Amino acid sequence: MTVMVESVKAEEGERPKIETFDDILPYVGEASRYQWFLFIVLLPFTFVYAFLYFTQFFITLLPAEHWCNVPELDRWNLTDEEKIAISIPPASTQELQLEDATAFSKCYMYNVNYEEKLQQGIRKADPSWPIKSCDKGWTFNLTMIPYKSIAVELEWVCDYAYLGSAAQSAFFVGSILGGLIFGYIADHCGRIPALVACNAVGFIASVGTAFCNSFWSFCLARMVVGTSFDNCFNVLFIIVIEYVGPKYRTLVANMSFGLYFAAAASLLPWIAYWIADWRILSMATACPMVVAFIGPWIVPESARWYITSGKVDKAIDMLKKFAKVNGREVKQEVFDEFEKSCRTLNEKDKSHNQYTVLDLFKLPRLSRITVMLIIYWLLMVWVFDGHVWNMKLLDDDVFMSFSLASLTELPAAILLALFLDRWGRRWMGFASMFLCGAFSFIALATPTGSTRVAMAIVARLGVNIAANIGFQYAAEMLPTVVRAQGVSLIHIIGYVAHILGPYIVYLADVNKNLPLIALGLVSFFHAFLTLGLPETLNQDLPETLQEGNDFGREQSFWWIPCISSSKMVKKSYRKKKGLSNPAFAGSVQKLDCTRL
Repeated sequence: MTVMVESVKAEEGERPKIETFDDILPYVGEASRYQWFLFIVLLPFTFVYAFLYFTQFFITLLPAEHWCNVPELDRWNLTDEEKIAISIPPASTQELQLEDATAFSKCYMYNVNYEEKLQQGIRKADPSWPIKSCDKGWTFNLTMIPYKSIAVELEWVCDYAYLGSAAQSAFFVGSILGGLIFGYIADHCGRIPALVACNAVGFIASVGTAFCNSFWSFCLARMVVGTSFDNCFNVLFIIVIEYVGPKYRTLVANMSFGLYFAAAASLLPWIAYWIADWRILSMATACPMVVAFIGPWIVPESARWYITSGKVDKAIDMLKKFAKVNGREVKQEVFDEFEKSCRTLNEKDKSHNQYTVLDLFKLPRLSRITVMLIIYWLLMVWVFDGHVWNMKLLDDDVFMSFSLASLTELPAAILLALFLDRWGRRWMGFASMFLCGAFSFIALATPTGSTRVAMAIVARLGVNIAANIGFQYAAEMLPTVVRAQGVSLIHIIGYVAHILGPYIVYLADVNKNLPLIALGLVSFFHAFLTLGLPETLNQDLPETLQEGNDFGREQSFWWIPCISSSKMVKKSYRKKKGLSNPAFAGSVQKLDCTRL
């Protein structure tokens, strides 16, 4: 349902008209006890979101050092160094170019009779000996990674190194299917049934992952787990946001994600390190999903879904419950007026059903904006995932570096909460991705080790900020009549970038610096692309396709909201008092059916 807020000048002794959902929130409470309760309930679901996103990183981890296994040497009581000295040739020129290269080959061994050589007293190989590919498995150095992942157990190395990334891609293929399946359930059966079903599937498949013993069974399990990704969290996130007053939404949206997601993602490496078993880790990270099974008793259904489904009476019952918990006394005439307004708006919204996502491409300027938003999201996701997966190439202590990089979610959220409504989306998006690109290249100029990791972490901070801006940018810019479909299209296409993201590490096979070079160049391109989009801060959201086509046409390119001397040209302002983040408020009002 489209929700636009208009200022109503009440005559003396009269209260403002109640025309929208946001108009009634001040009566039942905008940020009171019930909203804080929902904010707390969001915690386990945010952990689920982070765990689903990153757990596969740790259950497919490969140690940097591995070499061909030579069973004949096991009977001679040799150390690993002595085994490598006699059985493994030096790394080839091609192998030495890799980011995680070692002095010895990881994929080849000498093709000689080791029993005979050892009996002759030979303890060091002759480089002239013939070599062959590993044919009896591999030995892994588990000093830095104290457990055998499924990639170690199934030996996804050398010619099979791509299988780990292929399994991650299968996860995001599942996400596309899940977006369609659970999105349908959310629209036709309700948000809470979708939330429960989504988490139930994720829980069962995550537990099932622990019993996989082949690449194909693992891929299938992870694809099913992937169907629950996004919806496992976003359904409840949107419910929480829609019950919060407009002036609190920026704070709640950014801080809930920043606090909870940063905590979950930074704790996950140490959970993996402490458990030290990929099968148990898969089951342990599924545990927070159990909360969803009691969801119907602790989480309210979306009032906006009730309204758009024609169940206005249930929406009003829900609002009365909110008012009671928040200690508010609300006159019945307030609810009666709201009910009448909802039924009127429902009749009006029936005309919106004639539009499809294809209408976004019928007007030239709107089509260009839509394509730019799609590219914006694709590149941002690719850079984000690229920095996540590239972390394993930058530091042997992947647990510490991953944890520190994940903590950047918190300062990103704080910066957005403080400055997004002052600097605007466009210039802040530009600055954050420019920061990401700059520090990606600075990392190349710094010595390998902790300094380079620190620069990559700062780059990760930049893309984190851009990602959080991207969550709301499209929803603010697309016209109301196709906003839900448009945002869904953008995010579904964005899964293509998720599928390709893990493969960024294979650029290191060509040159060890290529992953950071590619991420830096894409970040710079993304930054300047952002400047081609209109600013949405303090702007009226477009309702019709024509308004979407004209949106931002009158804006000055150099308008920076926080600089009073910069030229600001716009047709109108949002009038409602106390709406500190009107663009986000408008978008969130529609987000309950965008299934991000």
